[in-house]
Amino acid sequence: MPKMKSHSGAKKRFRLTANGQIKRAKQNKNHILNKKTRKRKRNLRQGGYVNETQAATIRNMIGGQAK
Repeated sequence: MPKMKSHSGAKKRFRLTANGQIKRAKQNKNHILNKKTRKRKRNLRQGGYVNETQAATIRNMIGGQAK
């Protein structure tokens, strides 16, 4: 069998933390920022974590070991 290739789009969007969670950036921070409040944009800077429902799928895509 050939080696599994990691998903290059997922590699750019997700990071695996030391305790096995998957970090991600929040959505809605790219364009049309004028109408969003300062508070809302500030909160969007802080990252989030992926659901456990989707975590196994994303772990396979980025090439990490599934827990």
